[in-house]
Amino acid sequence: MSDLEHARQMLGFARRDFKALTGMKDEETFAEEIFGFFAQQAVEKALKAWLSAIGVEYPKVHDLKGLAQVLKKQHEAIPEELSSLLDLSDFAVQLRYDSYDAMGSGLDRETIIKKVSGLIETVEAKLSTIKE
Repeated sequence: MSDLEHARQMLGFARRDFKALTGMKDEETFAEEIFGFFAQQAVEKALKAWLSAIGVEYPKVHDLKGLAQVLKKQHEAIPEELSSLLDLSDFAVQLRYDSYDAMGSGLDRETIIKKVSGLIETVEAKLSTIKE
């Protein structure tokens, strides 16, 4: 599979997680850590799609800030208005197994959905500029 094909596949996975995320607006039905997990997953897969698209092998990690650093080393940058998404890394594993109550709460679901959408659109635009 080419880097661009892999990037498209990863972006497809990000879109699926995003679709699930958009259905989790109801705080009574979906716990915050579940919403946060799907947000983190969509961001992680979008960043990995971006890295694949530019021909960079990404590390097999869930650390969003680490993935952003790899992008930065390639002179690629996440738009500043989306950078707060990198704070979702804790939702990947730690908050799936640790007590979320100890961490506090307060995710702004609407804002996160808008930002994840913006990141996916950014990566889609990047992919559209790359020739096979």
